[in-house]
Amino acid sequence: MFFHFLEGEILLINKPYRWTSFDVVAKIRVMLKRRMGIKKIKIGHSGTLDPLATGLLVLCTGNFTKRIDEIQNQDKIYTGTFYLGATTPSFDLETKVDNTFDISAITEAQIIEATKKFIGEQEQVPPMFSAIKIDGKRAYEMARVGKEVEIEARHINIKRFEIKSIELPTIEFEIECSKGTYIRSLARDLGVELGVGAHLTSLCRTAIGDFLLSDAITLEQFEALVIHDFEQK
Repeated sequence: MFFHFLEGEILLINKPYRWTSFDVVAKIRVMLKRRMGIKKIKIGHSGTLDPLATGLLVLCTGNFTKRIDEIQNQDKIYTGTFYLGATTPSFDLETKVDNTFDISAITEAQIIEATKKFIGEQEQVPPMFSAIKIDGKRAYEMARVGKEVEIEARHINIKRFEIKSIELPTIEFEIECSKGTYIRSLARDLGVELGVGAHLTSLCRTAIGDFLLSDAITLEQFEALVIHDFEQK
């Protein structure tokens, strides 16, 4: 198998936990520049994953970077877990719990019924701890220093919201949604709907359109493939 990174390749990478999407792009860029003996190569990703999320990251190289928007606009599928009965400022585990609630009266039927209200087209307010730019600065930069930021709601479409298991306080889910959907915000909104608060405790992206996590490789596997590829040339 021979790669054509300068002309264009689509790479499916399984993003490691606590790595940013930019970390992955930077790692692969350095890897290729060193192996190919070049000073510059175009690489971009089609859809950011939070550092605390894992799963499918689609990267494009060379001329294929022109396809980034096309890929990014496709629907995504996520699996993960919500924690009922506690909230955090970031809506996930990046920040500490700031409020707790009694969930003893919550039933599985209530949870299932609540999820139905989030299926379909709607307006969603992204988290303050997000990479959205406000007046030239990332929202999370201001949020981390305690500055209140106002973020406008965005139009999204949640096509499927399935509860896979319930072992309170943990809920396991699978969601199919449009570009721009924040699963952390969905955790917050579900908690509000149930009146007991919630936050995201794990997240994995398993698909972007027809691109699947099952076809992705780790950074270590990618490096081994690249080394083997150039040794064969």
